[in-house]
This record gives sequence, C-alpha cells and structure tokens, in this order.
Amino acid sequence: MIPWEKIDTGRIPGTEGELRLMRRGREFSIMLGTNELMNSRLSGSEEALATLAAKKIEQVAKPHFLIGGLGMGFTLRAALKVLGPGARIVVAELVPAVVAWARGPMAEIFGDSLSDPRVSIEEVDVADVIRRHPSSFDAILLDVDNGPEGLTRKANDGLYDVAGLRAAHTALRRGGLLAVWSSGPNAKFPKSLSRAGFAVNEIAVRATGRGRGVRHVIWIAAKD
Repeated sequence: MIPWEKIDTGRIPGTEGELRLMRRGREFSIMLGTNELMNSRLSGSEEALATLAAKKIEQVAKPHFLIGGLGMGFTLRAALKVLGPGARIVVAELVPAVVAWARGPMAEIFGDSLSDPRVSIEEVDVADVIRRHPSSFDAILLDVDNGPEGLTRKANDGLYDVAGLRAAHTALRRGGLLAVWSSGPNAKFPKSLSRAGFAVNEIAVRATGRGRGVRHVIWIAAKD
C-alpha cells in the first residue's frame, strides 16, 4: 500500500482551520482534521450536480452559471462538457490554496478547464457574489463545505439558512434554479428551501457515479 504524502496546507479565511492536500500515487485527497472533504476517485455526485442543473435549464441559449466551491473541479468540468459555447461560468472559491492546487499539484486533473474562455475564477466567498448580483444567474450550484451541515467554516451556515437561500433566490433570473450538494440527507433543509420561495426536488446520487459507494444528496430548487 502506497502511503499518503502531505503536499501542502491552506488556511481557511476567517477561521483557524487548515486544509491539507494529500497524495497517494495519482490519487488526491483534501482533508480537514480527520475528515476527508473530497477525493479524486469519488466524483460522481459532484458531476451530477452540474449535469442535473444543466438539464433543467437546457432551453436557455446562453446560460450564466455560478458555482460555489472549486474543490477538485468535478462540478466545473462536468458543466463545461454539457454547456454550449455561449455559456458563462463563474467559480467562487474562498480558499486561495485550493485555486493554487488546481493550477499546481492537481493540474493534470483539471486539464484546460481553468483556461476555458467560458470560465472565470474568483477567490471570494460565494455568498458575496450572490448578494452583489441580483437577477443575474440562470443556475447557482453550491458545493460548499459539506452541505447544510458544514464542517469547515461557521459562516457557511449563512448560505443555507432561509435568509441565505432567499438571497440566492433573488440572484437568480426567472425560471432559474439553485442546486445544492450535500454529503448526506437533512430533513430540515427542504423546508428552508420552500420557505425561501423554491419548488424543491431531492435526489440521492452515488458518490462514484457507477451505482455503488455512499449516497450523497442533491437538492434541485426551482424559482418560478
């Protein structure tokens, strides 16, 4: 068994928390303490986040997407595969080290996705982008922290409470949607989405995308 090697660390802004980038052969892992936040071998549910969202708004000729959280780029790369040349994708990533890892140690995984002309990367809290851009996006995809029950940063809770969800509702164009990834179910979250004005559909997706592995959850929340 090849041992894990620590490649780098990155401070989470506004906290004392620190992410660790680990590598074992060609496999990468991003850790917070003893928790693995993501692994390069488990991409199915994050890819589904993008493909399900794109399918719901496929009638929009030039969709404007906001992705909260770059991570290992699974959602971004899946979006690029299914969206046409007229699409625009803004990726908001709070932790500068994550962007640096995408351009450095994990560059092979990311390929040319970061240089795609449809993509812009902003090292900023996605909540700030949402608040600054009312009626701007056809889809907002949140793959931030671990979902509504986060691990990395207490301030992320503000994305998932009713006030934060209403802000996302305001940032969407008519007919737009909010797609939210979570590592597991949350009985209260669909109620919060409904209170914020969304029509909600909950979907369970396998982490591997191949019919096995743990189940993650995606909520597709539509704005009328």
